[in-house]
Amino acid sequence: MRRKRQAATLLALLALTCAAPARAQQGTAAAAGGHGRGATVSAVLAGLLASTQIDAATYHADFAAYVAAKRALSSLTGTRRAELGAALANVQAIAAAGELSASRLGEAFLTLTRNRELWTEQALPAPNQHVSFPGSELVWEYYPGQGVQIQWLATFGEGNGYYANHRNTQLRQLLAEAIPLAAQRAGGIAWEYMFQFDGGAPPWTSGLSQGTALQLLARAYSRLHEPAYLLAAQQALHLFQVPPPRGVALATPAGSLYVEYTFNPGDRILNGFIQALVGLYEYTSVTKDPLGEQLFEAGDAEARALVPSYDTGAWSLYDQFSESNLNYHELLTEFLAHLCERTRRGGPLSPGAALTQDTVYCSTAEAFTTDLRTPPALSLLSKTLRGATRAGVKISLSKVALVQLTITQGTRMVRRVAALLEHGDERLLWVTPSRGGTFTATLSATDLAGNVTSAQGTLVVSPRPARPGTRSHA
Repeated sequence: MRRKRQAATLLALLALTCAAPARAQQGTAAAAGGHGRGATVSAVLAGLLASTQIDAATYHADFAAYVAAKRALSSLTGTRRAELGAALANVQAIAAAGELSASRLGEAFLTLTRNRELWTEQALPAPNQHVSFPGSELVWEYYPGQGVQIQWLATFGEGNGYYANHRNTQLRQLLAEAIPLAAQRAGGIAWEYMFQFDGGAPPWTSGLSQGTALQLLARAYSRLHEPAYLLAAQQALHLFQVPPPRGVALATPAGSLYVEYTFNPGDRILNGFIQALVGLYEYTSVTKDPLGEQLFEAGDAEARALVPSYDTGAWSLYDQFSESNLNYHELLTEFLAHLCERTRRGGPLSPGAALTQDTVYCSTAEAFTTDLRTPPALSLLSKTLRGATRAGVKISLSKVALVQLTITQGTRMVRRVAALLEHGDERLLWVTPSRGGTFTATLSATDLAGNVTSAQGTLVVSPRPARPGTRSHA
C-alpha cells in the first residue's frame, strides 16, 4: 500500500510539473508578479498565488523559507554570511529575470533552506565537497561563492549505483525526491542548476546530467515498473529536441550534438555528449520509443564523425581546445566503453541504425585505456640559443604532463624550471648567460596518470657580442 501511495503521489506531482508549454510560459510571466523583469521574490510568490498557480500552503511555506534565510543572514559573518548571501542572491536574480516559475519553486526554496541549515548549524565544508542531509538521497556540492547546490549529475550517478547494487529502497527514495524538483523547460522537464557557473546565469541545465537522468529513469522503470518513472523520462526527452539556451540539441551537418551547458553551446565537451548518447540509448532500449531512437541516431551520426578528432594520439581532448585532466580522461573512456558495448551488441534499435558496423567507440576507448599506461614522448628541440636573452627552450611533448627542465654545465646546476604543459611544441623559460657556453639540458615528464619519461640534449649558447666602443677584459 505504501508503494502504491508513493507512486500515485509521484504521478500527481509529475502531472503538475509537466503542464502544457503554454501554461509554462504563462507561469514565467506571472512569476514576475505581473511586472516583468526586476521583480522581487516576494512579488513573484504573491503573483503566483494570485494567479492560482500555487496554493496558499505552498505560498506560506516558501515565503517562510525565504524570510528565515534572510533573518539567518543577519546573524552570520565571514564565509558563512557570504555563502548564504550568495544562495539568496541567486534566487533573487532568478526572480528578477522573470524565471522563478511555479515549477522552480521546489528546488529554489529547498536550496535556501539547506544553505540556511548548513551555514548556521554545521561545520564548514571543503571547497567542492559533496554534502548530504539526513533523510535525503540528494547529493549536494559546495561551490565556493555560490553556497551548496544540488549536484544533479552526482545525484543521478548515485542512483545508478543503487540500481547496479539492487538497493531498490534507496533508488525509490532518490527518485521520489528528484522527480518533483524537475522544472518545466523546453516543452518538457529538466533538472536545473540554480547557481552561477562559468559565466552562465541560473537556471541552466546540461545534456550530461539530463542524459544520466534518462539512463536512471529507464533503468528504474525496467525493474520497478513505476509509471511515474516512464512519464518523467518521456518528459525529459524534450530537452534533446530543442536548441540552446532552452534545450541542448545543436544541429550539425552530420546530425545533432547534445551540448554540456545550455548557456554555452560553443563549448563542445565530448564526455558530456557521449554520456547523453548512453542515456538516450538506454531509454530507447527500455521504451522502444521511436523518438528516442531518432534522437539517438542523430547524435550517434555526429559522434562517429567527432570522436576521432578528440584523440590526440596520446591522450583525449576535453573540448575542442584543451586536453582532459585525468578524471575526465577516465570518465570519457568509461562512457565510450559503455557506448561501445551497447552499439556492438545491437539491441532494440532499428536495423537501419548501422551501429554494429561502426567500431569508433570501441577503438577509441581502447586507445584511451592504453594512454593511461603509456609514458609521454618527449624530446629537446632547441639546439642553439643566443646569450643574454629570455630564451624559450623548445621541447616536443606528446601529451599533457608536468615537465621539468634542468640545465647544467659540467657538475654545476645552472637552471631548473617545471611547468604543466599540454601536447605539442612548448617552451620553458631560461634567461641565458651573456658569455654563452655549452650546456646539458635534462628533461623529465610525468603525465597525469603518473607515467614518467626523460630526455637529454646539448644546448649551445652564443655569447652576446660586445657593444661598439667597449673594451674586452678577456
